[in-house]
Amino acid sequence: MAAPATASPFTVLIPARMASSRLPDKPLADIAGLPMVVRVAQRAAQSAATRVVVAADDARILKACEAHGVQAIMTRPDHASGSDRLAEACVQLDLEGDDIVVNVQGDEPLMDPALINAVAGLLPARPEASMGTAAHAIASLADAANPNVVKVVLDARGLAHYFSRAPIPFARDHVGTAWWQGAAQAAAPGVAALAGFAPLRHIGIYSYRAGFLRQFPQLAPAPTEAVEALEQLRALWHGHRIAVHLADTAPGPGVDTPEDLERVRALLG
Repeated sequence: MAAPATASPFTVLIPARMASSRLPDKPLADIAGLPMVVRVAQRAAQSAATRVVVAADDARILKACEAHGVQAIMTRPDHASGSDRLAEACVQLDLEGDDIVVNVQGDEPLMDPALINAVAGLLPARPEASMGTAAHAIASLADAANPNVVKVVLDARGLAHYFSRAPIPFARDHVGTAWWQGAAQAAAPGVAALAGFAPLRHIGIYSYRAGFLRQFPQLAPAPTEAVEALEQLRALWHGHRIAVHLADTAPGPGVDTPEDLERVRALLG
């Protein structure tokens, strides 16, 4: 699917939190001579963003960014989520109304700048949506069943129906098979409806209208959000729409664990 146009200006915000149970001081982890958060900001700067800003919770992150020419601001250390941190950043940067903000996670040093542009371009093209994100087709049955792989189901307009850690849509008559592939799909009922159809893996990048992002922390948490541990379900629960860009491939791996860090170091070293 072709990427949406990115004629409208947008700001990339990168939330960077020092505390991490699995990888202490993660934003400052060295990757080929640069702190990870700097690597992320440099990738984001290759997009069409008008500016890239790190929203930090620790003076050490600010210092690292300043040393490498990356704009960074200090936000409160007690935010419960990344979206709360971004909402404060919007206030500090005077972003409001229909200003477009793209949230690139601080542990995605291989994020594709073209994907950033595509997600940024969703909202100018979809006035009914408050948020944008991305997904790609799942290739393996293992990923479809893995609760750490978040799935999304779309409607005919490319808007999100629901996000889940469960295998959705659930193939009632083909449990335990990759029903969307080859012979398995040919044997499924409703072949015409399934042509070109596959379960989708959600990619954790978001665009927002800044006015909505500033209001988001005030929305009551949703029961679905609490059950699934997926914050984007709060937006759907309260009736907001999320537009989804379908990417051809998955982005490069993010960094959650020491093992992830070594894999990314090997790719960028």
